[in-house]
Amino acid sequence: MSTVVLLLITGVGLGAIYFLVASGLSLIYGLMGVLNFAHGVFLTFGAFLGWEVAARMGATTWAGFAASLLVGALAGAVFAALTERFLVQRLYERHIEQVLITVGLALAVVALFDGIWGTDARFISGPPWMSRTTTIAGANVPNDRFVAIVLAVVVLVAIVLFLQRTRYGMIIRAGVENRSMVTALGIDVRTAFTLIFTIGGAAAGLGGVLASHAFGYVSPMLGQTLLIFAFIVTVIGGLGSLTGAAIASVLVAVLQQFANYYWGYGDFAVVVLLAVVVLTRPSGLMGKKVTA
Repeated sequence: MSTVVLLLITGVGLGAIYFLVASGLSLIYGLMGVLNFAHGVFLTFGAFLGWEVAARMGATTWAGFAASLLVGALAGAVFAALTERFLVQRLYERHIEQVLITVGLALAVVALFDGIWGTDARFISGPPWMSRTTTIAGANVPNDRFVAIVLAVVVLVAIVLFLQRTRYGMIIRAGVENRSMVTALGIDVRTAFTLIFTIGGAAAGLGGVLASHAFGYVSPMLGQTLLIFAFIVTVIGGLGSLTGAAIASVLVAVLQQFANYYWGYGDFAVVVLLAVVVLTRPSGLMGKKVTA
């Protein structure tokens, strides 16, 4: 029983990290129709800058950890905003060019990270409490999983409230339905779309810092590795659905944990799940055009 509890809670914790990465992908494609293959480098950039800040402020202090989260989110947000403003904004409705330029950007930035931080992994340390465990139903669960879960829930609630309760959220949803009409009313939809990219980048940067603590290291390829699972989560959950992304993140991560433990084929099990969903429900579990 304790093994099942451990796998379940650690799976939810891993799913929280998947969600932070996938939420940005789901928002950006669902609301803007942009396939962003550079999303992983937003995560990696946030993780590296978070690591740098924590190392200088004291990696084992809560102040250093909190600062790394803030800086990681800001780094991902700024990188995403610049990417949208100077590259993607010119390519709306040109999907092939979007893929080419974002893939090219991802390859170039990973090479840049290799040059700055090297190809070897940089190991992470955090507050002592995060490296300890809490006993739940006989299972010793790593405390860093609880931090990831709480922050993912906060991000989910914050994004949903932003889209549903704020003026910019209404502009974004209206712009998705009828961009030309919103523009004719004198509203600058481009600024709202840049904001969506920024939010997605912030979530990815935050996820990068948490992923580095969960895995114990940060490397130039960290974001690209997680991006694969983020795309899988986005497709299974339904493009454009935050709720779907949250459910799919937990489903994928828990399945991966159990399959790895009992059979050693976690990644294969996730691919099988993806194939089943695509064949039986192409729109995903909760696929829809506008998130809610």
